[in-house]
Amino acid sequence: MNLRINFKLLIFSLLINAYACDQGIDSMNNSDSDSIDISLSTKTITISQVIDGIEQIRPVIIQVPNVINPAINYPIVFAFHGNGGTNTSWVNRLRSYTNNGEFVGIYPQGFLKSWNLGEEASNADDVAFVDLIIEELQNYNNLDFDKMYAIGTSNGSGMVNKLGIETSHFRAIAPVVSQLMESSPLLSNTQPISVFQINGAADSVIPIEGGPRFGHLFLDALESAELWSNHFSCNSTPDIESIGEDTLYIFKDCNNGKEIRYLRVENGGHGLLNPQMIDDIWLFFQRF
Repeated sequence: MNLRINFKLLIFSLLINAYACDQGIDSMNNSDSDSIDISLSTKTITISQVIDGIEQIRPVIIQVPNVINPAINYPIVFAFHGNGGTNTSWVNRLRSYTNNGEFVGIYPQGFLKSWNLGEEASNADDVAFVDLIIEELQNYNNLDFDKMYAIGTSNGSGMVNKLGIETSHFRAIAPVVSQLMESSPLLSNTQPISVFQINGAADSVIPIEGGPRFGHLFLDALESAELWSNHFSCNSTPDIESIGEDTLYIFKDCNNGKEIRYLRVENGGHGLLNPQMIDDIWLFFQRF
């Protein structure tokens, strides 16, 4: 009787595993994949992380080209959602780029739908979380770790600023509708990085002139761009371009060939990110 039950359990387990493979579900966490070469495919992987003393399983979407060219190592773009959002919000926004083989998209999920910048619902160490994701990605074929970039909106924008300040993972970042905060200053060991910051002059959630919001004290948006520029010894006087009613500030000749850009969108609110801006951000990333 026991043998018959065990046999049924074995068959059931095999069927479940086969279903998971068919659905593109990767159940490995970062500790299960040492010394494995994994082919790229669109899927959700999971990363195990201890938060407040409890092991949490955190999902990360990998979005890849429709056809993988095995002779190519693809650039990597991390994208971070806003507070209360989910990583699925980036799938359609960036699908045309990933489908066409421009880059591989990596979309982490914030714990409790937020990124911990010091005042959020989450106590997760999100810099360590990104470290774990990159460690896991090292097992995958056809990724170019010398061309990693990050884009974020709102709370996710604060996260990419934090990553730009505290890590050397990324060649360029694009913080959208958020600027630097007093509680997260640039550090003496912050490595030169290219930054494309975009803010809306009509943003009532995180005002362009800065101030207290959500427990944080945000800097003025232009001051934020100038701090990046000064820290990397860029030209002190930016080139200024008018784009319709909007204004683009370009700080050139920074350390290590980097560049700081700040786009002030005159009628832009907190949801100003649009396809044209994503195009401009990707063109900016490709230069670095």
